[in-house]
Amino acid sequence: MAATADERLEAFCAFFNKLDKSCTRELPEFYTADVLFIDPLHRIEGVEALERYFSTLYENVTACRFRFQDRQVSGQQAFVTWTMQLIHPRLNGGREIHVDGCSQLTFAEDGRVARHRDYFDAAALLYERLPLLGSAIRLVKRRL
Repeated sequence: MAATADERLEAFCAFFNKLDKSCTRELPEFYTADVLFIDPLHRIEGVEALERYFSTLYENVTACRFRFQDRQVSGQQAFVTWTMQLIHPRLNGGREIHVDGCSQLTFAEDGRVARHRDYFDAAALLYERLPLLGSAIRLVKRRL
């Protein structure tokens, strides 16, 4: 018997909170082979490409955890809001960054994620944290 959507979503959230460079090989347990992953910076097709992406992404991360908040499930679709707490030595002087976002997930019949789309402010995560570009973006935001 397949897990309910709520159980699948909770298992997915728990996995994401333990995800680091040492466990990216576990991605096929949570994603289908032909998964489509989209965020404001990337579009990745296939679990092998996603594994390479996460391996590279987590390579220099000191810590990354998610505080999951609101959850909504309807059939095979799920939405979850979150706050990412990230420490990366090259961003924000190595101090913790908090970025709010939302994930839209589509589950396959076998309970794994077939489509994962993240929505978040890429400027808050990355661009505003870069020395020259960050100053320019903050200046533009203040003027708007």
